[in-house]
Amino acid sequence: MSEKTEYQDPTRRDFLYVATGAFGAVGAAALAWPFIDQMNPDAASLALATIEVDVSSLEPGSSMRVKWRGKPVFIRNRTDEEVKEAKAVPITDLPDPVARNGKEEEATDLARSAGEGKENLIVMVGVCTHLGCIPLGVENNGGDFGGWFCPCHGSHYDTAGRIRKGPATENLPVPPYEFISDSVIKIG
Repeated sequence: MSEKTEYQDPTRRDFLYVATGAFGAVGAAALAWPFIDQMNPDAASLALATIEVDVSSLEPGSSMRVKWRGKPVFIRNRTDEEVKEAKAVPITDLPDPVARNGKEEEATDLARSAGEGKENLIVMVGVCTHLGCIPLGVENNGGDFGGWFCPCHGSHYDTAGRIRKGPATENLPVPPYEFISDSVIKIG
């Protein structure tokens, strides 16, 4: 009686098949890794993912521009009169009634400012929402509403960075930021 066994002793050929397959898989992974890794952000972008800005030197009525992720960010310490004018604007008069602050709120002055007790400070990305130009600030002819003006195509923003006139369709976006002390803002 001859009985066939299902188990066969491994041969040298079986070992070579397994070793070749394992070597090929490791080689394919080693070849693919540089292509996958190059899709990650570069070190310069990661270094600018967050920045800290000291705003203690900003007097009422003055502005500063900082660079975050390759974009200009406008920080302005508005005067009491500018805050009062911005609060007086009805939401229905705005072409874009959304605050663009990451919270889907109405574009009230408070929603676009640094919040209760710091309504005078406003932080926003300084890129025109029409074609990506950099608007001029109050110190360089702030437009018809005393805020920012994009001379390339004629977009006018008010002192809260809300679009009021021109071809731009959205308010200047507010980047994610927080106060890490009374005078230092962490953007990003």
